[in-house]
Parts: sequence; C-alpha cells; structure tokens
Amino acid sequence: MASPSPSAERELFREVFGRFATGVAVITSAGPDGSGGMTANALCSLSLEPLLALVCFENEARTLPIVREAGRFAVNVLSADQEDLAGLFASKLPESEKLEAVAYRLEDDVPVIEGALAWAVCELRELIAGGDHTIAIGEVTAMGLGDGSPLLWYGGRYHAWRQVGADSAGGLRRPRQQHDDD
Repeated sequence: MASPSPSAERELFREVFGRFATGVAVITSAGPDGSGGMTANALCSLSLEPLLALVCFENEARTLPIVREAGRFAVNVLSADQEDLAGLFASKLPESEKLEAVAYRLEDDVPVIEGALAWAVCELRELIAGGDHTIAIGEVTAMGLGDGSPLLWYGGRYHAWRQVGADSAGGLRRPRQQHDDD
C-alpha cells in the first residue's frame, strides 16, 4: 500500500485538528516600530504558578516581529459578535492599519480590544521554534473579563456559541452516563 503524499498528509492533518473546536482570539502588540495584530486559535493557558499563556505564531506572521521587538502582547478572546474583527486581523492589510479600524485601549502599553470576551496582557518570556511556527510564552501581567458568548472556530469556519440545554452547567449538556448494558 502506497503511503499518502506529503501534501495529502498535511491536508488530513489540518482536517483532523480542524475537528477540535476552539475559541478565536486576536493577538495584539505595540512597540517602537508600530503596532498590529493577528487572529489566532493556537493558544492556551500554560501555568498557574506563575501565570503563563502560550501563543503560536506562524514564522512568517507579520505580528511576530512586533511582539519580539515590544516584548509583550495581549490575547483578546473574541465574542460571537466580533467575527468581523477575526476577519480583519486575519487579512493581509498592513499591520499599522488593522488597529486603526478598531476601538481599543492600552493596558501596560499593549492594545486591548474593546468588547473582547476576555483579555490578558503578557510579558514575553520565551520564543521557541516549532516547525513552521514559533511558540511564544508570556507571563500574564494584567487580565480582565467582558460579556457575551464566545466566537468559535470549527471545521474551517467561524461559529457562534449555541446553548444546547439549560442546566446547572451554564447551558452545557452533560455527557450521558455510560452503563454496562449500553
């Protein structure tokens, strides 16, 4: 049996991980040479002691040099009504123009998008090579919460949060218990 071509393997890899629903965030930064941001979903909390966050940047991402130069960045978790911002920050517009069209405030000299569902400002601690991406680890210096429902990314498309049932789990449906006779 012939093994799949590298391009077929990459496509299957993308589809496999595209089945993992994630939130959508915009990573912003500002430094001496300008400001900008990018849409991201490859991010996570990393540590509670100290408070660390992890963000993955494509090596060619135009926001990466801004973060590297500034030494800090913000994670802006988008709400369901901010899909247009996800598109704006995923676009090929010049970095300097992206924030011009968006309401934001500065927290620790880093742009934080108004109306974000949640946000965290991070001091860059480490950049790690990871194939065609660079992994940034940042220590959280400020954070806050907004209101609304999250914007989700699944199967290569944006989706709005949809509650599936009201219960004490805040609208999440609990998994069905497995029984030996199932």
